[in-house]
Amino acid sequence: IEDINDHTPKFTQTSFELHISESTNPGARFILGSAHDADIGTNSLRNYQLNPNDHFSLVNKEKLDGSKYPELVLKMPLDREEQKSYQLTLTALDGGNPSLSSTAQIQVLVTDANDNPPVFSQELYRVGLPENVLPGTTVLRVMATDQDEGVNAQITFSFTEAGQITQFDLNSNTGEITILNMLDFEEVKEYSIVLEARDGGGMIAQCTVEIEVQDINDNFPEVVIQSLPDLIMEDTKLGTHVALIKIRDKDSGYNGEVTCKLEGDVPFKILSSSINTYKLVTDGVLDREQTPEYNITVTATDRGKPPLSSSSSVTLHVGDVNDNAPVFPQPSYVVHVVENNPPGASIAQVSASDPDLGPNGRVSYSIVASDL
Repeated sequence: IEDINDHTPKFTQTSFELHISESTNPGARFILGSAHDADIGTNSLRNYQLNPNDHFSLVNKEKLDGSKYPELVLKMPLDREEQKSYQLTLTALDGGNPSLSSTAQIQVLVTDANDNPPVFSQELYRVGLPENVLPGTTVLRVMATDQDEGVNAQITFSFTEAGQITQFDLNSNTGEITILNMLDFEEVKEYSIVLEARDGGGMIAQCTVEIEVQDINDNFPEVVIQSLPDLIMEDTKLGTHVALIKIRDKDSGYNGEVTCKLEGDVPFKILSSSINTYKLVTDGVLDREQTPEYNITVTATDRGKPPLSSSSSVTLHVGDVNDNAPVFPQPSYVVHVVENNPPGASIAQVSASDPDLGPNGRVSYSIVASDL
């Protein structure tokens, strides 16, 4: 299915309110709400644009996962006494032809007085955590300073989207981020969190914390045996396809790379068909009279350290073919008959056996040669 450009980029909010102090220095950046486009490839979200104005410009930024977000850049000093607010229009455009777009309104409110904003020690923090890290573990501590004094220099930290962050906790006084709930690499591989530092005068600064969740080998391989027949006939040729085996491991990298094997000495083998898919084929002569059924056990083992493995077992019944002739217990019989027996009298009884099943094992008798 080929994608067409049938989705417009959409903002999570159609309007944003941004508080900026009049003492904020030109060059300060503010992360704005991003848009999402359900299309892919060239039809996906490409960039953001800002309506022309004297005080602000826009920079397009990109996260580790390739998603784009806009940053508002202050170009000129603000003066609340001259202008208390600015109304900006943010446009998100995709790469389709023709391009689709949507807009969001940004109201910038200029705050008064406090002329030194907090400054983070770095604009972007990156950290990697194994998915089995325990709740309460410290992730990192963000640092921000303020050149003002007194209340204007007292900084508190917060998540800009606190209601949507459930995995982490932030100490508003120290800037320390800790694990709140268990992480799961298979559910979320990366978190991008925007933090805000606000001083006592209401000035703010923002930074981004990107947390990469690292996979550990915590998922066992899964083995599924499909398309297994009710019977496999004992005269089946070597290399005949018997069943399909599918292997799945939710982990990634070496932890998700799986090999599989057959347990025990059975006349079958496993052949690779495609990635994580194998075929069970015959690899020896079958004889129902010797072995009427086989317990097939497939074990899958990943390459994690230590490796994890799991097994799946099925019973394969061997179907009968008429490959055995009836057998008499002795090749010849000697019978002594009294000369005056009447016709129809029983003079001897013979018996033959056949190890085959059903009609193949039912024996009938006839005299093929006689001089009586």
